[in-house]
Amino acid sequence: MIAIHQATISDLDRIAPLFDGYRQFYGQRSDVAGARAFLLERFGHSESVIFVASRDGAAIGFTQLYPSFSSISLARIYVLSDLYVVSAARKLGAGRLLLEAAAKFARSLGAHQLTLETAVTNRTAQALYEACGWVKDTEFYVYQLTLPTP
Repeated sequence: MIAIHQATISDLDRIAPLFDGYRQFYGQRSDVAGARAFLLERFGHSESVIFVASRDGAAIGFTQLYPSFSSISLARIYVLSDLYVVSAARKLGAGRLLLEAAAKFARSLGAHQLTLETAVTNRTAQALYEACGWVKDTEFYVYQLTLPTP
């Protein structure tokens, strides 16, 4: 059975390797210490909400939400920035349960929507999102501006 709970700082050392795995999935080099420091800062400033999926006491996945707002809808939204399940635990339903926990949380705070972006090549995740009722945006493009480090 898979259990989902909202993470606290006491979960930090269980989440950091998962977060590092997520970053590696997107082509970054392994840096567990950096992942831990990044998450510690998010906890320390209450800048994100993390849900953890566990099976038999072991953390197998997580999702991280960042609060934001929509000027157009004049409402709170959450950006589902990260969703990751370790490869050995995929197809067990953890991803779906994490998405459901995120939606329930956002709904409980009166959020207007959840939003996310994923790699065009990540077809597995796209299939999960669409099966869970997420709709691909066909009206807007996403642009990024990388800012050099001072």
